[in-house]
Amino acid sequence: MTVSSAAPESSVRIPFGQLRDTLALIFERHGTSRAVAAILADNCASAERDGASSHGVFRIPGYLSTLASGWADGRAQPQVQDVAPGCIAVDARNGFAQPALAAARDLLVAKARANGIALLAIRDSHHFAALWPDVEPLAEQEGLVALALVNSMACVVPHGGTQALFGTNPIAFAAPCADGAPLVFDLATSSMAHGDVQIAAREGRLLPESCGVDARGQPTREPRAVLDGGSLLPFGGHKGSALSMMVELLAAALTGGSFSFGFDWSGHPGAQTPRTGELIIAIDPEKTAGQAFAQRCGELVQAMADAGQPRRPGQQRHHQRADSLTRGVPLAQSTWNELQRLAGGPA
Repeated sequence: MTVSSAAPESSVRIPFGQLRDTLALIFERHGTSRAVAAILADNCASAERDGASSHGVFRIPGYLSTLASGWADGRAQPQVQDVAPGCIAVDARNGFAQPALAAARDLLVAKARANGIALLAIRDSHHFAALWPDVEPLAEQEGLVALALVNSMACVVPHGGTQALFGTNPIAFAAPCADGAPLVFDLATSSMAHGDVQIAAREGRLLPESCGVDARGQPTREPRAVLDGGSLLPFGGHKGSALSMMVELLAAALTGGSFSFGFDWSGHPGAQTPRTGELIIAIDPEKTAGQAFAQRCGELVQAMADAGQPRRPGQQRHHQRADSLTRGVPLAQSTWNELQRLAGGPA
């Protein structure tokens, strides 16, 4: 699929609902159930709406290639197990992680309200999207503090190591804030997201220093060298590496999912989605802070601004969201043409 390049190209503004519906048609046409298609489409369209291009429509070819390869089951029905007062286990049954979360969400919220904290462990799942949509609704709609961790495929060298072992292993956090918009961040424990490396390769851009190594383990700024046998580095040296290790233990070992190095997709040419695990923790702040938590979050955000921080985490995403909802989601004309073709509509 054509992706916007650095060269000038005509663009269009697509209403968010139209983009989401088009993506849902694409997913369903290429092998998912209607329910799964709706969830994945909302995730991809939301990322594109918010300016997270590396996790928006850019991901569609990878999803479709994966589905065509038979690696992931687009019609899987997750099995939810209520295993303890504060714990839920979900077997995604080789399906995508977001439908597994949707199947257990109401129970997760109910347990967090009843106990003050609840844990959702998803195994045998594929997560190929932005992670913040998994936690933002829990803060915005339910007033909960939420933390999500997911491991991916081995493409990151541990600090001091010589070969890829960890995934990009993102961590997402969301907390209700007094000004109405939750405080949300989503970051990879690698030097940058794998999708951003792919975009840099397609656009002919060099990577920042200290992001990756080539197949010989030598530092490189060439994105293609990282993608073709090379690896990313963890951010912050040993600190990011330790966090990535933590994600492997919490998202894979604790859930019963595969480690980033622990699955074999060699028998499924075209597969791109990691078959691993996800852990989500939801906390009811009223159990310890009463009604004061959102106000205290707001105080901290204001203190950060007073200290000179130019913008709060997630602020740029919210600005882009407002613009996209008002004027439409910006896409290259060629990208929109291809999406329509994949959906079975006009090219």
